[in-house]
Amino acid sequence: MRALCWVAADELAVREVPDPELRNERDVIVRVRRSATCGGDLPLLAGRDPLLRTGDVLGAEFLGEVVEVGPGVRRHRTGDRVVVGTSVACGGCWYCRQGLHSCCDNAHADPASVDPDWGRSDAGCFGRPRAAGGFAGGHAEYVRVPYADVGAFRVPDAVDDDRALFAADAAPTGWLAAELGAVRPGDVVAIWGAGAVGQLTARAAVLRGASRVLVVDRHEDRLRMAERHSGAEPLDYRRTDVAAELRDRSGGRGPDVCVVAVGAPPPDRFGGRSADRPDARREAVHACRKGGVVVVLGAADGFVDAFPLGTVTDRRLTLRGARRPDLRDVPMLLDRMARDELCTEHLATHRLPLEHGPQGYELFRDRADGCVRAVFTP
Repeated sequence: MRALCWVAADELAVREVPDPELRNERDVIVRVRRSATCGGDLPLLAGRDPLLRTGDVLGAEFLGEVVEVGPGVRRHRTGDRVVVGTSVACGGCWYCRQGLHSCCDNAHADPASVDPDWGRSDAGCFGRPRAAGGFAGGHAEYVRVPYADVGAFRVPDAVDDDRALFAADAAPTGWLAAELGAVRPGDVVAIWGAGAVGQLTARAAVLRGASRVLVVDRHEDRLRMAERHSGAEPLDYRRTDVAAELRDRSGGRGPDVCVVAVGAPPPDRFGGRSADRPDARREAVHACRKGGVVVVLGAADGFVDAFPLGTVTDRRLTLRGARRPDLRDVPMLLDRMARDELCTEHLATHRLPLEHGPQGYELFRDRADGCVRAVFTP
């Protein structure tokens, strides 16, 4: 089959690779209909992960049709149209039973590969190298989906592929941000980053009853998208004193919830590790009202030592984080999509055949031509 593979730093290619096969009774094989770029792919594209190997298939977000079913699968049959959650989780460990699928203890195929500095391994993830379980990604014609009864979800007939695709990761991540922030009716919510996750965090905050949602970014097209689709108030940090605006628009207190959704860190190297840009994280901590919640999302593999911990303690802030979403919210989000409460297809700003995957990633990486997400069709 054809698949989009990592070759070397900043080099991708579509190659012929072996078709996936069922490996255990809980697997299904999915024929991919759509796959999307993801911010978590950018450090891989840059070659920053030492466990990445030439030929690794990328793609964390995908949707398709079940074409083969393992004998232990109970919820799916051949022909089902499914969206597959980014996290690979067993469904039976202590963490999965608490609904914390992204912390699954059993799905990671090689937990010993995790750098001790990062702590214990989390769940597996599609389209990641050995550090996330080594599961081949969705930028391919076919994908093996382990634990299919846990991580694959039937798509309602009323939801088309372009909308349902983002129930794999971006939509549940946005919902998780609002959940971790405990957004309540009347809250003021500020979001740093107007990419796909920031856009869907804004929409989730609105659906949970926030009275004001403010999105901080420098890309005019993305700010207008958030304003148009979520009613968010745009703040261009190049032209605005963000801290002053947030105070003015929250009764002088600061936002109740601050979400950092700025995506993956840049590809700088310091001692073999990335160096995160701490600006948005620090700004969110300083902006949040006393007793508020700061949520940090996504890839943050480097160390941020110049962190205002005193502000967290002095203001009694709650600091929460998540790299990937759990699986429990996907059915609810698909239902909201079916009722047109949650529309996501506008995030697919560029639709390309899989053969043009390398060009799609260039657009996505460089944010060229207004690219928010590039979506591929095999």
